[in-house]
Amino acid sequence: MNVLLIGSGGREHALAWKLSRSPLLGQLFIWPGNPGTASLGENIPLPVDDHRAVSDLIHQKGIGMVICGPEAPLADGLMDFLADRHPDLALIGPGRSGARLESSKEFAKEFMLRHGIPTARYRSFGSREAEEAISFARSLGLPAVIKADGLAAGKGVVIAQTREETETEIRAMLEGRFGQASERLVIEEFLSGIEFSVFVLTNGDQYILLPEAKDYKRIGEGDTGPNTGGMGSVSPVPFADAALMDKVRDRIIEPTLRGLKQDGIPYRGFIFFGLIRVQGDPFVIEYNCRMGDPETESVMIRLESDLLQHCLDCHQNELNPGSVRVSSSHAATICLVSGGYPGDFEKGKKIEALPQTQPEEHIFFSGVSSKDGQLVTSGGRVFAVSCLGQDQLAALDQANRLADLIQFEGKYFRRDIGFDLK
Repeated sequence: MNVLLIGSGGREHALAWKLSRSPLLGQLFIWPGNPGTASLGENIPLPVDDHRAVSDLIHQKGIGMVICGPEAPLADGLMDFLADRHPDLALIGPGRSGARLESSKEFAKEFMLRHGIPTARYRSFGSREAEEAISFARSLGLPAVIKADGLAAGKGVVIAQTREETETEIRAMLEGRFGQASERLVIEEFLSGIEFSVFVLTNGDQYILLPEAKDYKRIGEGDTGPNTGGMGSVSPVPFADAALMDKVRDRIIEPTLRGLKQDGIPYRGFIFFGLIRVQGDPFVIEYNCRMGDPETESVMIRLESDLLQHCLDCHQNELNPGSVRVSSSHAATICLVSGGYPGDFEKGKKIEALPQTQPEEHIFFSGVSSKDGQLVTSGGRVFAVSCLGQDQLAALDQANRLADLIQFEGKYFRRDIGFDLK
């Protein structure tokens, strides 16, 4: 089967690596891809917002399956467009209606409330309701959780620690810090606990559970500083034991799938449940309508079963939870980022020759481009270094060692990923 993978980051490099290992794969095309995915398939270096060009490529290359990595094309209705024009095409990614679970925080909170899915108390506010938003945030106490309603590349959430910061952030967002994404805000109660991420592949009726992970969003060690798209991840999550995962299935995953059906929302693809454990019980912080980044990098190197087979089973309504095989090894991912990230940063920094890797070591490209045959930085997150080890400490030690060997001007990474699980 010929497969088209949409996206260009570390998540897509990890997905491309996993797909390339499948005996079911014919040709792999990655749109637009990056220099890392070029060794695994054929990159199509064109803008992903050209839906007609994607459709034309499907005809030209005899593509049988499209897997969408990032959220923006899903929110833009790419899968609806392709489904209308290619009724037999296997599509892994929801249409625009399903993608609203991620593209609108307000929609997601209303959905959870409607279907009895545990989440924090909240209210939503528009651009002319700054005073009301500030008043509600004060009523919840500190810290205050402030979320842009729309997509903001993983950076649209602020946990304000003071009344002054709360007011400043609310006004800044409603005045356009994230453009249309923050024309509306969700203000919600702060839940005290420990976060983790759960992933399923579903056709709306059946689902399989992929390895869980825990990511680290803040730029600074000890979880300090502003949020980023993600600075690292680990899998498995030690506290996500059988009892907690039973609660996740019974209270969150299955009610979510029932809710989608009850609301008449078709869904075929991945769902990422951003969760927090509070006094032994799971609550939903957010939904994503795709795999996470940098969690995918840790999840894929632990997944031993065939991802392409799972995707084909999803399309054919034959998903079987018993078919999922997961390595007992631990995975750790450390993101190497450009100096200044998540604020302003310079691009085009020369990347020195990459070190040789062992089978259990992976260097996934996140923000890398090629200029005159030389690899250079092109994003805030540049690499996701992912390693397997017999335990979490071994995996983290290996990832830190490999991260030290990669060189470019301004390189920064957190050396404390997994610090709260030791």
